[in-house]
Amino acid sequence: MFITKRGSSLSINSLKKTDTRRISLDKAKANELDEPSDSTKPYGSPGETRAGILSSSSLAAKLSSSRLSLISNHSRLSCSLAGIDENSTKSVRINDKHTVCEGDRSGRSSILSSASSATLSRQGTPSRDNTPFESDRDESRNNTPSFESKILDPYTILKTYGHKLSLFERGEVLDYPEVYFFGQHIRKKLVKGEGTANFGYDDNKGDYHVTLHDHLAYRYEILEVLGKGSFGKVVRVRDHKTGKFMAIKIIRNKKQFHTQALVEVKILECIVRWDPDDTHNLIHMYDSFYFRNHLCISFELLSLNLYDHIKANSFQGCSINFIRRVTVQILQALCLFKKHHVVHCDLKPENILLKSTKSSQVKVIDVGSSCFESERIYTYIQSRFYRAPEVILGIPYSMAIDMWSLGCILAELYTAHPLFPGESEKEQLSCIMEALGIPPAHLIEKSARKIAFFDSNNAPRPVVNSKGKRRRPGHRPLSQTLRCNDDGFLDFVSRCLEWDPQKRMTPEEALRHYWIRGTSPEPRLARNSPESLIKTRQRRKSMIDKNQLSTIDEQTYFRGSAVKPITIRNNKVNPDLGPKSAGLLGTSYQTSIDFLRRHARHKAQE
Repeated sequence: MFITKRGSSLSINSLKKTDTRRISLDKAKANELDEPSDSTKPYGSPGETRAGILSSSSLAAKLSSSRLSLISNHSRLSCSLAGIDENSTKSVRINDKHTVCEGDRSGRSSILSSASSATLSRQGTPSRDNTPFESDRDESRNNTPSFESKILDPYTILKTYGHKLSLFERGEVLDYPEVYFFGQHIRKKLVKGEGTANFGYDDNKGDYHVTLHDHLAYRYEILEVLGKGSFGKVVRVRDHKTGKFMAIKIIRNKKQFHTQALVEVKILECIVRWDPDDTHNLIHMYDSFYFRNHLCISFELLSLNLYDHIKANSFQGCSINFIRRVTVQILQALCLFKKHHVVHCDLKPENILLKSTKSSQVKVIDVGSSCFESERIYTYIQSRFYRAPEVILGIPYSMAIDMWSLGCILAELYTAHPLFPGESEKEQLSCIMEALGIPPAHLIEKSARKIAFFDSNNAPRPVVNSKGKRRRPGHRPLSQTLRCNDDGFLDFVSRCLEWDPQKRMTPEEALRHYWIRGTSPEPRLARNSPESLIKTRQRRKSMIDKNQLSTIDEQTYFRGSAVKPITIRNNKVNPDLGPKSAGLLGTSYQTSIDFLRRHARHKAQE
C-alpha cells in the first residue's frame, strides 16, 4: 500500500511475507552492530510481516514520473504567480505576517554534539536509539503560549511566497490544501535529478536529510535532531497548526524499515484504543503520515530516558523508592500488553522516558520491535544486555522475555551499571550463568543453538572475553553483584530472572509482590499452627472436589475444623498416601478416620 496523498493518515490492511530480519541494537560498542556470525545466526524462518507497501526503488520510480511532471506543469505557473525566474531558489528573509512562531532558533543541530553534557543520550550508538526524548533543557521552552494558527492555501503561497520555495516545492505544495508552515526563513535545498536518492532529500542509506527550521508536510517546523538509529531519525518539532511541541520519528526510506514501521503504527493505534485515558504509561501516537516517501510518526514529547537519568546522577545509582515507583509504572504498561498478548521485545533504560525532570513519572516507548505473541516475526530480538536466555538459546519466546528485561533494568538502576554486560552472545550467556548457575537441563535440551553454548555433556563451553576474563557458572551470585540490603528488592529481581520462563513472575504477580506493596514478607509459620492450617486449606482449596465433600456437614466445615474435611477428602481419594498426606494438612491419618466415623454416626442418628 503506497499512499500518494502526502499528509494522509496511515492505515494497515494486510500482511505479506518478507525476508526482513530485525537488527537488535546494542550498547557495547559505539559503531558496531551485534549480529551473530553465520554459525550462530538465529534459527527459523523469517515469518509474517505487514504488507501493502512498495519497495524503495518502485517508490522512487513512481515519484520520478509523477513528481517531475508536477514540477514541469506547475513551476511556470508558480513562477508566474510569484513574478520570479523559475531557476531562482534564493531565499530572501522578510517579515512574514503569516508566520506566527519561528520556534527555537538557537542553532543547535543536535543534542549529541557535546560528550561532556550530563544529559547526553547514547542515541548516536547502535543500542541507544529510538528515543524521542527531550533533554534537560528548560522545560518552559516547550510550553505553548497563546498561539493562533494561520492557514494558507497553496495558490496563495505560490503567488505571495513562491520565491521562497524550491522548484520541487512549487509543485509539491499543490498536494497540500492547507499550509501552516513552509520553512520560509531558510535556504532551500536544490532539487536533484531522478537518479539521485529521493531527488537529493535522502542520503545513500535512505535517511532523510534534516534541515533545521525547514518544514515537514507544510505543518511542522524542525527544531532539533533528538536521536539517530538504524530506523531513521527523531526530531523535535513545533506543530504550526496547534502550537504544540512534539517528537516525530522519520523512518528510513528502505523497505525493511518501512515494513517494520507499519507494524509499529498498528500497535500504536491499538494502544490508543486500549488506553484511551492514557493511564498505562505507554507512549501515545498523535498521527502518522507520509512525506517525501518517508513514513513519519508523531508522538508526545517527553524528557530524559532512564540511562540519561543515571548519567545525570554521575552513575551513582537510584534510590530504592525511586526504583519502586518506576517499576510499578512499567508493570502497569506490561499488564496492558499481556492482556492483549503483545511482546515489547526491546525493553531497556533508553526506552523508558521520564515525563519531566521534576517527577518520577515514566512512559514506555519504542514499540518498533514489538509484535503480537501469535505473530512473532523475528528470532533475533532485544538489546543484548537485556536479552532473555530463551532468546539466546533459540527457544520460542513469550511475553516473559519482557519481565527478564525488567529485572536487568532494575539492577542497572540500582548499581548504575549493566547487570550482564556481555561482549557477545556467548559471553552474554556466560554472564548470566556466572550469576544464576547453569540453566536447567530441560531448557538446554530445547535449545536450537545448544551446540554453540554447551558440549555433549551439557557443560558450558569456555568463553574468554577481550580482556582475557573467563566467567565461571555460579561464581558471582546475584546478591553479591547487587550488594543490596533490601531483601525484598533482591527477591523481586531474582524472580524476574528465573531461567525458566514458566516460573518467571508475570506482571500481575509482580504487582502483588511484597516489595512493590511496601509490606514485610509473609513469615514462615509453624507447621501445625492454626494460621498454617488455614493457609494450607487456601492453597489446597482449588484441588478439592466439592461433590466429594457434599457428605460433610457444612456447619462443621466452617466451625474451625476446616482442615479435617480436606484431609478426609484427600485420604478417601488417596488412601495409599496415609499419614504423609494427612500430615501435610496438619492432622494425622488416624484422627481423620476417627472424625469421619464420628461424623457418619452423627448423621445416622439424625
